[in-house]
Amino acid sequence: MNTKDKFVITINRELGSGGRTVGEILAEKLGVPFFDKALIKALTKEYNLKPEEIEKLKGQRYSWWSEFIRAVVIGQSWSRGSECPAPEGEGDPSLITTKEVFKSESQILRNLADAGSCVIAGRSGFFVLKDHPNKLSVLIQASPEYRIARVMERQGLSREDAQKAIERVDKMRENYVSNFAKTSRYDTRNYDLVIKSDGKSEEEIADLILKYIG
Repeated sequence: MNTKDKFVITINRELGSGGRTVGEILAEKLGVPFFDKALIKALTKEYNLKPEEIEKLKGQRYSWWSEFIRAVVIGQSWSRGSECPAPEGEGDPSLITTKEVFKSESQILRNLADAGSCVIAGRSGFFVLKDHPNKLSVLIQASPEYRIARVMERQGLSREDAQKAIERVDKMRENYVSNFAKTSRYDTRNYDLVIKSDGKSEEEIADLILKYIG
């Protein structure tokens, strides 16, 4: 990946691995926008966009798309608050994303990546943007004990509740990737770089990624 040209970094992560924070830090260090699935999902729902409508609006009113991207960047402040009460913005695994919504969100991700360099966390970015000419896909994992301890601390949960939350989110994320990307998010062949976050700060992990990029 060449940071001198337009690029995209996709980050898939396990709950409790610190991956979302790593993405924010990495984007800040690179001076590019950070987009996550909670924000994309919220904006898709707010604008009630379908894939064909996105392309139509983008073609007819370039200012609309510029305003949309600006809203995404500014909206990061409120998207963080929307992540509660479920850890990292995850809801009930029984709530299934429809194919139409997946198509809309995928189209938004492609257009965001086309518009300029960025870091994207979640939302099957590694799959949706697999054909991007200048891309780096990263998977951030951690041991079960590390994940449980982190979720307990960050969410103020008991050990039992933290473990249940992790199991619920793991199931939902794997189902999402399996249903729409027809692969497993644990298949390391989907990524250029896999990092275990145990014993590392988010800052250190972001620096590891930057070192890998060179």
